[in-house]
Amino acid sequence: MAILHNVVVKPLVTEKSSAAYQSRKEYAFQVAPVATKRDIREALQKLFGVTVTSVRTMQMRRREVVRGRTRGKTEAWKKAIVTLKDGDSIAVFEG
Repeated sequence: MAILHNVVVKPLVTEKSSAAYQSRKEYAFQVAPVATKRDIREALQKLFGVTVTSVRTMQMRRREVVRGRTRGKTEAWKKAIVTLKDGDSIAVFEG
């Protein structure tokens, strides 16, 4: 994967990811489904100028959702949990 913004889709700022950041300094991102751990590590290091120590990935399955009378399914996507070197941080999660 050549383009960095295609590897890292967006940061995941939720209650659970904020708690993981506070306790274990782990950051959560939605990434491209075909991105490898090496792609994710290189993209984050170049985009944010940090040193990544570990990357864990997981495939999030699609789910059925009901909104009123309408039923549908969410898309499957990939999540990455990233740990940085001590002293490094990403400003998106600091707020």
